[in-house]
Amino acid sequence: MTDAPTLVAGLGNPGPKYAANRHNVGFMVADALARRVGGRFAVNRKVRAEVCEARLGVGGPRFILVKPLTFMNLSGEAVGPLAQYFGVAPESVIAVHDELDIPFGQLRIKRDGGEGGHNGLRSLSKVLGTKDYARVRFGIGRPPGRQDPADYVLKDFAKSERPEVELQIELAADAVEAIMEKGFVTAQNTFNAPQAG
Repeated sequence: MTDAPTLVAGLGNPGPKYAANRHNVGFMVADALARRVGGRFAVNRKVRAEVCEARLGVGGPRFILVKPLTFMNLSGEAVGPLAQYFGVAPESVIAVHDELDIPFGQLRIKRDGGEGGHNGLRSLSKVLGTKDYARVRFGIGRPPGRQDPADYVLKDFAKSERPEVELQIELAADAVEAIMEKGFVTAQNTFNAPQAG
């Protein structure tokens, strides 16, 4: 398929209870990308996902935005069938997710490698049959004190963090667009450079 789209999977948990959680930054970035192109999500019950088909500008690259409704740990069960349906190879999948191992307020792009204990990525790798896909890693930092990371990711961002979160959501959306328009290496060189702060 010559015009196979890029599949952008924003990882998170469905429902208002989880909407503002740290674990849901993937959904937030997917929503930002949809807003930029005037796209709307529609529920695809067959694959249990919200899906938005779009294009970056007139004649720009096609992409499919996906918000799995399977809950984080089964993200691959929604993404895999959609990738197959649209003829998207794993190397044309971009996963957007929260990352404990990156400080809050930082963003990193990577391809391949481990999942770092992230169950959403683990599910994606299992269903795609490879770890060779792009990841836009949204730093949320480690929990303070002895707080359990599993509890920490399911808490909302602190009020003091929200202005920075909004900036990082837009930056992550920029990173996804850069991967699609300029290629992975150029995007990585741009967004993995030390950010002024």
